[in-house]
Amino acid sequence: MTQKGRRRMVWTFIAIVLVAGAAWAALQFAIARNGPAVLDIVDRVTGGNREVELVHQATFGNDPFQKIRVYRGATSGNPEPVLIFIHGGSWRSGNPDNYGFVARALVPEGFVVVLAGYRLGADGEFPGMVRDAAQAVAWTKANAAGFGGDPDTIFLSGHSAGAYNAAMIALDPQWLADEGVEANMLAGVIGLAGPYDFYPFDTDSTKAAFGDAPDPLATQPVNFARAEASPMLLMTGAKDTTVKPRNSRVLAETLTDAGGMAQLEIYKAFDHSGILTALASPWRRDAAVIDRITQFTDAILAKRRADTAPASVPVQPPTR
Repeated sequence: MTQKGRRRMVWTFIAIVLVAGAAWAALQFAIARNGPAVLDIVDRVTGGNREVELVHQATFGNDPFQKIRVYRGATSGNPEPVLIFIHGGSWRSGNPDNYGFVARALVPEGFVVVLAGYRLGADGEFPGMVRDAAQAVAWTKANAAGFGGDPDTIFLSGHSAGAYNAAMIALDPQWLADEGVEANMLAGVIGLAGPYDFYPFDTDSTKAAFGDAPDPLATQPVNFARAEASPMLLMTGAKDTTVKPRNSRVLAETLTDAGGMAQLEIYKAFDHSGILTALASPWRRDAAVIDRITQFTDAILAKRRADTAPASVPVQPPTR
């Protein structure tokens, strides 16, 4: 090859790298602007449907965002544990229809996945969003069996504002009780980058969602830490500047001090959206987040099986 040909090859390679880099930067920008919708598209294109099917759509109120989406895979014949996921969006945006990638990440791990919405903006000001989360749990418990789920084994999860909703109904017993559901019925709670201790309200989103609450301290999950609460896995990114990691750290410490069970996982490389992106293809090839979720749920399921196993009968030694 001539020197001119080699030079042309080098410049072609550099151009390809620059174009690929620009495309990757554009993708990251799009995710930052409208993350879930973009992630859902990228996940479907790069990862396929993973034999995960949307099997039911429902509403539990008059607001268009009070919606339920149920996903499952091939049925094993036995009831599967259920995982409810509540989306984020600063309590003013978000749509369960954009989170199919969460179902495609977790259904293959052995769950029936329920994506739950809630009222947004002025319609969902505290305690509206919390009531909606409790209603979504009550709906799931009442209907899970019809979709191959175990109504007695429900895990509750969420990202950001959705993690707040999940933690609040798991810790303050009144919300599930108002829906006729036992306060401690949840098998476990998984919070991704959630705000749990953010009073006083100093951002536009928290002022809008909680500013009119008559008792601001009663809006904070950390103030309801108790020994009887369902086990919690609190996951966050060390680089999160939107919801600082101290929220997860403080809640884990407060729950543990109260005699409850809380596990804390901080990922050094993740920011606020990175921990959610880890559930979508192609990023979920690094399965650190999914593996940690299943480790948490598997341990709880194993303990339940051990607690309900029939006691062994000691063998009577023969008599002489």
